[in-house]
Amino acid sequence: MSDPVSPSVGLGVVHLFCRVTPLTEADAVSAAVEKAQGDGVQVVTVAVLGHKADLAVMALDADLWRLRELQAALADAGLEICDSYVSLTELSEYAQGVPDQMKQARLHPQLPPEGKPSWCFYPMSKRREADANWFTLPYDERKELMYEHGASGRTFAGRVLQVVTGSAGLDDYEWGVTLFAVNPDDLKEVVYTMRFDRASAVYADFGPFYTGMVAPVGEVLARLGVD
Repeated sequence: MSDPVSPSVGLGVVHLFCRVTPLTEADAVSAAVEKAQGDGVQVVTVAVLGHKADLAVMALDADLWRLRELQAALADAGLEICDSYVSLTELSEYAQGVPDQMKQARLHPQLPPEGKPSWCFYPMSKRREADANWFTLPYDERKELMYEHGASGRTFAGRVLQVVTGSAGLDDYEWGVTLFAVNPDDLKEVVYTMRFDRASAVYADFGPFYTGMVAPVGEVLARLGVD
């Protein structure tokens, strides 16, 4: 077997968006998830609302090979992987001075959080337009804008857990944002509120949103009618 392929800091993250097919076997899907979890991989399973997918699997581990093995096992279990996103947990360049406990929560989040079954994921990037180029702003100005943005997010503490992972050079956007919330309208409110911050209103571009409900893999499959 190949040696582990790991980030020097943090964890690898993959979001897999799957459709159920006539070949999908519930026992095989459950076995794939449980094997990964037995190997230490954090796996979050989500019943997705809407037409984009039936099931989402968010997995985090230090070894990217383990994530790839889970992906292959889910495909072998008869799921069609119709979309995906690859990223790494990271500590923002604007958050280097936060306490160690907060650093560890960002680099090694423990998921899923208890009591927050509402879930969504979306990718995003910062704009590079002539009149709104994030990457030509001085560092101090970018830092101030991100502090404002973070202050908006902190007003949702206890209601929403935000997991921001970095994907520049790894996928089509620069960050992946995963939200866990108590209620689905919490998801709507936090995204709406934070879009008024200048860092978002002027400088952010968003990709497609996926929304659903977090539950153990057996319950998700049962709710999807997979047996």
